[in-house]
Amino acid sequence: MAADTMTDDPRPYHVYLAWFGPGMVKVGITAVERGHARLLEQGAVCFSWLGRGPLMAARRTEEVLRAALRVPDRIPYAEKRAVRAALPAVGERGAELVELHGRAVALDGWPESLERLPCLPVDHGEVFGLGALRSVDGVVGELVAGGVVGGEVLAVAGPDVHLATGRGAVVLDTRLMTGWELTAVEGSDRDVRDVLTVPVRALGGDGSVQQGLF
Repeated sequence: MAADTMTDDPRPYHVYLAWFGPGMVKVGITAVERGHARLLEQGAVCFSWLGRGPLMAARRTEEVLRAALRVPDRIPYAEKRAVRAALPAVGERGAELVELHGRAVALDGWPESLERLPCLPVDHGEVFGLGALRSVDGVVGELVAGGVVGGEVLAVAGPDVHLATGRGAVVLDTRLMTGWELTAVEGSDRDVRDVLTVPVRALGGDGSVQQGLF
């Protein structure tokens, strides 16, 4: 991630706007060589590049845009999950990006070394499989020894795997799996799909992730 790189990193960086739902837009930067990877990792439903240039110029632009557009550099996963099953149609999702992009490129204070880029929204809804998502009924709160998580995969956005289970559509944050040894459960796919013996909390909790075991 850009925040972890040295200030003399010679690679070019993109500045981007990422959209996760109505009123949920963030600004960020990522190395050009990474392409869309950072946006996929965050679960961005759609995004557009804003500019391209050296790391420090990209960072300065990010700060200017955050203040001027009043958008954050981070959106909690709990908030992203809360809107994922009720997003507007594909054709409507880029509208907020287009409006903010226009305001952003019209601002003064962009470093001369940063090239402004046109607004070309990219939608990840099909990549994530969001068309199959009708509701989110709960979130796996933690993994436990001997616990079973069974379900049919509906959608995958960032670290979140949405599963159709016997208890409705449940989200498994795969970051919870750090440090655990995972094994397959014996039985037919139909038998296993309805088995969920780990704690499940209501959607809209604090979204925190348990620490690794080691």
